[in-house]
Amino acid sequence: MQKPEFLTDFTVISPSAQIDPARHGWRAKCLQRLVRLELPVPETVALPASTVRAIAAGQMVDCAGILGHFGDVPLVSVRPSPENPDWGGPATILNVGFNTARHDHLARTHGQAAADALYLRFVQGYAIHVARLDPDTFEGLEPNATGLREALRSFQQEMDEPFPEDPARQLADVLRSMSRAWEGTTARLLRQAKGAPSEAALGLVVQKMAQGIGQGISGSGVIQFADPITGDPKVKGRYLGQSQGRDALTKGDAIYLTRDPRGASLEELAPEVFAELIRHGAACRGRLREEMQIEFTIEDGRLSVLDAVKVQRSARAGLKIAVALAKDGIITQSEAVLRVEPRALSELLHPQVDPRGPRDVFARGIAASPGAATGRIVFSSQAAQASASRGEPCILVRRETAPEDIRGMHSAVAVLTERGGMTSHAAVIGRGLGLPCIVGASDIRLDAKDRRLVTRDGRVFNEGDIITIDGTTGEALVGAAEMLPPAQDGAFRQLLAWADEVRDIGIRANADTPADAQTARDFSAEGIGLCRTEHMFFDEDRLVVMREMIFADTSTDRAAALARLLPMQRADFGQLFEIMRGLPVCIRLFDPPLHEFLPHSREGLRELAEALDRPLSEVTRRAEALAEFNPMLGMRGVRLGIVLPEIYDMQARAIFEATVETVRAGDPVVPEIMIPLVSARREVELVKTRIDALAAAVRTKSGVSFDYRLGVMVETPRAALRAGEIAQHASFLSFGTNDLTQMTYGLSRDDAGRFMNTYVQEGVFPEDPFHILDVDGVGELLLIGAERGRKTREKLTLSICGEHGGNPESIAFCRNAGFDYVSCSPYRVPQARLAAAHLALTEPKG
Repeated sequence: MQKPEFLTDFTVISPSAQIDPARHGWRAKCLQRLVRLELPVPETVALPASTVRAIAAGQMVDCAGILGHFGDVPLVSVRPSPENPDWGGPATILNVGFNTARHDHLARTHGQAAADALYLRFVQGYAIHVARLDPDTFEGLEPNATGLREALRSFQQEMDEPFPEDPARQLADVLRSMSRAWEGTTARLLRQAKGAPSEAALGLVVQKMAQGIGQGISGSGVIQFADPITGDPKVKGRYLGQSQGRDALTKGDAIYLTRDPRGASLEELAPEVFAELIRHGAACRGRLREEMQIEFTIEDGRLSVLDAVKVQRSARAGLKIAVALAKDGIITQSEAVLRVEPRALSELLHPQVDPRGPRDVFARGIAASPGAATGRIVFSSQAAQASASRGEPCILVRRETAPEDIRGMHSAVAVLTERGGMTSHAAVIGRGLGLPCIVGASDIRLDAKDRRLVTRDGRVFNEGDIITIDGTTGEALVGAAEMLPPAQDGAFRQLLAWADEVRDIGIRANADTPADAQTARDFSAEGIGLCRTEHMFFDEDRLVVMREMIFADTSTDRAAALARLLPMQRADFGQLFEIMRGLPVCIRLFDPPLHEFLPHSREGLRELAEALDRPLSEVTRRAEALAEFNPMLGMRGVRLGIVLPEIYDMQARAIFEATVETVRAGDPVVPEIMIPLVSARREVELVKTRIDALAAAVRTKSGVSFDYRLGVMVETPRAALRAGEIAQHASFLSFGTNDLTQMTYGLSRDDAGRFMNTYVQEGVFPEDPFHILDVDGVGELLLIGAERGRKTREKLTLSICGEHGGNPESIAFCRNAGFDYVSCSPYRVPQARLAAAHLALTEPKG
């Protein structure tokens, strides 16, 4: 009879062995590095992915040959070694090779209790993870002779054969089980969810057991040298005497590593071993160029290092560790920049819910603006303002927000809406203000009349109840959650300074108020790329004047009303110029339809009639006349500037007069004036003629010379297609991708959230186009507009100023298209700076 052929492709890990992460996995390569550092790593054999796949397919490996590397009485562990540690893998099996003879020998050398406990542990692991028997039968047994007998009896009863005694048979079964578990459907789905390719391979490592059981100081533990939440240097971990594996992390009687007033420590119990661990940690950090967590075992006072893995860390810890490694010369500054994901920065700019605390989630929605805040529920802007005046933090809960909610949003610490998407009003303003915001929380139902919200599971929350909004995860939590403060410390600033040294595209901020501008300046934005002036008109005193202007009957009366707004606007722009200190400020002229400034309720119209001293019927009739079937496509933007030119005249005069004051103060400024919603060259010509005339008049009256730049906000497909004509009268084109996406798709950005998830899941769109720039459709319009615009005007400045401006994918597109800068919400500026640096480092131009 011909003997079966055994697989012999396995490698003893040594400093010079051919260990390849792609073949043998990350753990095998890491163990080789530890061996090269001369750490006390037990003998280890690595099985490549090809061998593991063959085992799963039914071939046999030379287990006797593998065990021959571990002496006459082998005792080993088997651990998974995928290419990427984040992909997981089957459970580690300890004490392979344990049998009756080994049990009897250990009872004589280490005592009956230790021998029983170790044998039982192996039987349990083998039965559950290898033989796939019911865990309930084997868990919960006492680690003594009785428990061991019960486990062996149950195994024989379930398998119709005694527990295997042959170490080679045991190892073969373990390798086969782990190999097949990796190839199973469930395992494939799990690792694909973690980003692994469907055909990701698995290596396995077989390592000599370091017992952790002995007469002298014996046990196991883990140690790391950085705090996983803060990233600060700190020795953390646990040690448990007479134990194996990672028991120290799960058993309540584990002791501390460093001296601690709360209890015993390894540093006191075994100072020489502790000092050795500190040296090994420093060696790993310096040579592996990473903060590592070391798994170790002590047997009769002798230290063994079983494994080392990258310390799991929060975003703030990851940034601090990267900067510290670069400052210590272990990695380069560029590598530190690349080690921090741009999107991770959002967690550092705002308070965050502490991941270590409990979470009672009552609603989920779209995470529209990151950060977290706790406050009392309010259901109206008036209630939010009242709460703020009392010094009580509040969370504004609305079906959806509108421009008249601006003051309420300013007063709230967070916003929750039942409807909306990533570019809805609440989302855009929330990001601009740095407010944690969740939109599209369709699980809740608002009852505005009774001032309460009801969740899907029937829980009721009334006005005044305390909740927490986690805008980073999109979850609303019951009560006050435990918080972590923002982390804009020296490491944060240092990393972004390194990023700025390498990036090659400008980053500006969308800022509507002096507070926004100061935030943008604090985050080192290179100017303001979009100032939406309409948000300046919703303060109470200005709103009254705006309404008077709307109800004026003649051009003269409109101009008279707007003259009262002129000094207010001049002061607004003067503050912006002062804060930005010579950096460019791009001011978009008035954009929204006028009906947004009118009350929507009959009671509000009655109050307006009293304020204007006009009949209610006249006010109602005028309000109805201003209403539009589709206001986003109605009389707004440049159309208002042409039909009611007094509005743009006032704003232009305010800009120029603020420029004169700034120049007189000794600060250079060249304001940029942007015309919104342009579709035709003639629109630009008409507005430019009036603005040029106003500039000349202000220069003559003041005696101060100044320059300004006039540009166009490209928000309509036609403007992109006719960019060549429009560029004849514009020194810059800034693509407003929010509206451009809306008009290109024929989608309402406020309502698309109702079905967008389904569309993405069904593959209609690869991503929400209001969240990630559609490079195929909208992107092609950007490219057409850029090409035609620069064909007319070679030095035409190009940018985007929609919410896409802060997305790394959009920045990559704009950089490749030759845009000069992107502009985004102030709190997204750090992310954009880092994303631009990543692109410059990984995809250098030329």
